[in-house]
Amino acid sequence: MSAVARSTFEAPEDSRVSRLPTFAWGVLAYNLVVILWGAFVRATGSGAGCGKHWPLCNGDVVPHAPSTATMIEASHRVTSGIAAFLVLGLVIWTMRALPKGHRARRAAILSGVFILGEVVIGAGLVLFELVAHDASMKRGLSMMMHLGNTFLLLGALAITAWTLRPRASGLGQQTKREPAPRLLRIATTIALVSVLALASSGGIAALGDTLFPSHSLREGLAQDLSPLAHVFLRLRVLHPMIALATGIIVFATATLARVVEPSPIVKKLSRGLTVLFVVQFAAGLLNVSLLAPVWMQLVHLLLADLTWIVLVLLTWEARWGAMPSLPVADREAGRSS
Repeated sequence: MSAVARSTFEAPEDSRVSRLPTFAWGVLAYNLVVILWGAFVRATGSGAGCGKHWPLCNGDVVPHAPSTATMIEASHRVTSGIAAFLVLGLVIWTMRALPKGHRARRAAILSGVFILGEVVIGAGLVLFELVAHDASMKRGLSMMMHLGNTFLLLGALAITAWTLRPRASGLGQQTKREPAPRLLRIATTIALVSVLALASSGGIAALGDTLFPSHSLREGLAQDLSPLAHVFLRLRVLHPMIALATGIIVFATATLARVVEPSPIVKKLSRGLTVLFVVQFAAGLLNVSLLAPVWMQLVHLLLADLTWIVLVLLTWEARWGAMPSLPVADREAGRSS
């Protein structure tokens, strides 16, 4: 590539760009905290703390003599609002600082779309009173929609930050490379969809734990298997099976990516994904054995979020990341490793 072409895609080394990657990673980390706080709101049944009012809390900007539930919900709204402004700032900064064609620009725009989705879904949950102890199917479907949008937001933010790395191949340029093998494209797509489905079932399982708590494993199992059990409890028992099936898919995809695209970063992401999924699965079993205490639900959710982020980055690197310039013999040797 000529010097002129490189200068077209490379981001200028000024203060606007040098600080942008740190800001992008910070926005991602902050959104993880907001997501965990949202899970705390659900797990403690505080979703109706501000009544049927949005964006105001019980009709006030600042709640008067608030209850614990009101303080929890109000703080969640504040932190969510800050998250929205941070993502908006990331979009504007990325669009202004980087040239057209930079991969981070498109990922940042998607981040903006998904954070808007978070705002709309969150408002809908409150206005339609699909919070607190509501056990309707509408709430279950809204939970699945909310989790799906949240995961897509995290994925878009992760790709934005990832493609802003100072040492990213070509600083985000449209590097020519061989198309990823069809089998790898199919495998990564199935893995992404499977993890999204697992997250949805996990959301229903967590909702069942909140709405229908049990005092022992035996009682919980009896609830799940009862023919009169609520649909959330019937779905809850399927979550471990879905997790096991998804684990097989994820392990196979990670191994395939490591073999087919043997770059150092793909190998690291592949191994990291495998370790994270194992830890997450173990945390899920511990969560069940401890009868889903709030703190364990948050740990389990954090591990699920991190697993998703690493899977997204692995997919990105395996399918669209620039491969190192290796002789054919070296590349074939790498694939066999």
